[in-house]
Amino acid sequence: MNRITAGRRHPLARYAVLLLALGLLGGFYTLAAPTSERADAAIASGRADDVAEGKKLFEQSCSSCHGLNAEGTQNGPTLVGVGAASVDFQVSSGRMPLANPGAQAPRKPTAPWVNEDTVRQLSAYVQSLGGGPTVPADEQVDPAKGDKSKGGELFRANCIQCHNFVGAGGALTQGKYAPPLNEATPKQIYEAMITGPQAMPVFNDSIITPDQKRDMIAYIVGVREEPNPGGAGLGRIGPVTEGIVAWIVGISLLVLAAIWITAKKRQAHQ
Repeated sequence: MNRITAGRRHPLARYAVLLLALGLLGGFYTLAAPTSERADAAIASGRADDVAEGKKLFEQSCSSCHGLNAEGTQNGPTLVGVGAASVDFQVSSGRMPLANPGAQAPRKPTAPWVNEDTVRQLSAYVQSLGGGPTVPADEQVDPAKGDKSKGGELFRANCIQCHNFVGAGGALTQGKYAPPLNEATPKQIYEAMITGPQAMPVFNDSIITPDQKRDMIAYIVGVREEPNPGGAGLGRIGPVTEGIVAWIVGISLLVLAAIWITAKKRQAHQ
């Protein structure tokens, strides 16, 4: 007992106890927390067995730019923490894999290996690396369950500065641009809002709620089906194009009218 009492009074005893407690806590976390978190993340983005298949796909098609462990390289950013929604958006829209580096990744036809299963597997693997926004459920992106009028108000308040009031897109700075939304699926629109690809800001649930996102999707999808009262949409990119067309047509008519009047006067003098 005297030895134990003397040991407890030793100046280094408290540090030894602290290190022991930290070691036990770290060991418990290693055994319990990471496994459950990785499993939960994988299940949230697909099936638990998708992670292994997704890792193979990643090593074959993505690691050259993003690193073997998705840690990032000079050619591509880290994917740790970006979430399954970002992968689903980028790969399903053909933006990734990126063919030519540039100011912005354009929408293009998907790679030959891309399909519903491979996108789900790749998304599950990236989700397992560090969590992040997950792929939305079908109900969350169903336009039929949204309110177009409310969605239009939200879209005009948050999106028309870049995407135009009907989602026709527009130019930004330094070679970047807001892409047209004509080809974007409801799921891709939702994923873009929660991941903020390229120059787009992130609209998380504290800024725009899931129900409001669905309302915006209903507006974007609905406006595609609206007729053009004037007969020609002219790209639906706003008054600039309409003004140019009106100016060119108007000037042309005035020139033709002037030529016709001049010709009439010459005939009258003859």
